[in-house]
Amino acid sequence: MTSESGRTVADAPNEDWDARAAAFDDEPDHGLRDPEVRAAWSDRLRAWLPEDPADLLDLGCGTGSVSLLAAGQGHRVTAVDLSPAMVERARAKLAGHDAVVLRGEAAEPPVGERRFDVILVRHVLWTLPEPARVLRHWRDLLRPGGRFVLVEGVWGTLHPVGLSAGRLTALLEPLTAALRVERLSGDPLLWGKDVDDERYALIATV
Repeated sequence: MTSESGRTVADAPNEDWDARAAAFDDEPDHGLRDPEVRAAWSDRLRAWLPEDPADLLDLGCGTGSVSLLAAGQGHRVTAVDLSPAMVERARAKLAGHDAVVLRGEAAEPPVGERRFDVILVRHVLWTLPEPARVLRHWRDLLRPGGRFVLVEGVWGTLHPVGLSAGRLTALLEPLTAALRVERLSGDPLLWGKDVDDERYALIATV
């Protein structure tokens, strides 16, 4: 079976995220423990997000490292993850900040009638079936003039998986007023190492 992203369902990561939670932050771009890696993501986030404090929805937040950066920049964060262990760690990380962490599906976040200024998603959309449908639903969670900040990529050489910038652009163009792609592969500080696969951020305004 092939999804709208062009990947097969078998390519999606069937990970036990609860089991991975304890070691999740060991990856440089997950835990952002290295000051240089953390500063690199902080600088990018500052450029992608509104200057004024905004209501931000971080979907598939993991342990909350990027949510913490956004909250530290003054944004009001609602973070969502399906894994109870990830949610527990994110809540601990975000304690004392203007943030709430909810357990739920990224594709159908449990936010009711709330609307947001920013939807931030990092390395999650490519794993979801029917990304076009998911993006339409997410768009309905944005206020007029709101924006998507989507960090995605294509990983691997023999059996690459992911969502290319070209494919994601095609999915978003009908839903947005303006978009741009920012290539991230050439900045090793973001990943804590040199990378040669496709990594990018797509910023789109509705």
